[in-house]
Amino acid sequence: MLQKVEGIIIRTTNYGETNKIITLFTRELGKVGVMARGARKPSSRLASVSQIFTYGYFLIQTGSGLGTLQQGESLSSMKHIKEDIISTAYASYLVELTDKAVEDRKVNPYLFELLYQSLNYLNEGLDTEIITMIYEIKMLQVIGLYPHLTSCVSCGVTEGRFSFSIGQGGLLCHDCKNNDTHRIDISPATVRLLRLFHSFDLNRLGNISVKDETKKELKTVISRFYDEYSGLMLKSKRFLNQLDSFQTP
Repeated sequence: MLQKVEGIIIRTTNYGETNKIITLFTRELGKVGVMARGARKPSSRLASVSQIFTYGYFLIQTGSGLGTLQQGESLSSMKHIKEDIISTAYASYLVELTDKAVEDRKVNPYLFELLYQSLNYLNEGLDTEIITMIYEIKMLQVIGLYPHLTSCVSCGVTEGRFSFSIGQGGLLCHDCKNNDTHRIDISPATVRLLRLFHSFDLNRLGNISVKDETKKELKTVISRFYDEYSGLMLKSKRFLNQLDSFQTP
């Protein structure tokens, strides 16, 4: 069946001497794989529309197996992302996380919009770390993980000073913090942002200024939660960790 879809290229793999297999995350069909025949030839009409991160409309022939890309119309090549190594690294993590966490053909227009908006913000030069952490927290729901952020996971109190327990999967208040000797001590600002990012509409994002120490706490909580519960091993995440180690004084 021939179908026009709105999509983002989240993975590309060279196939043979001239072809590519591209993975599209689409609004209408979810995640689909298609063959882009001849796309590696510089003269091919598919060359420019079969690049990673490209957002646009794609005409694809679908069936029971791998589809075929017939033609494409790029609405954004995400040029800034491709020209900046830091933005490339974070965008690569977002698309790999999406690829690994989403089943084939599972339609999720909300997640499509979230990924598009996140990449678009990265392309506009907004804070890569903040955009990525918001995306990570929202992706937890897609994976089926729900950190307890509204109250103390032990006693239910909603106000006060909190730490974060990886083992218990959520916030621990001051009175219950000794329930986990491996808890992560975090600031009230980190608690507020964890809660905000969980429920926040990314389309309403303005200028968010977050202290480096707060970012560090957020990264620690999110990364350790993913490591403990997601089961995902991502090459792009390891590269981000290496970038962090180089940038940390």
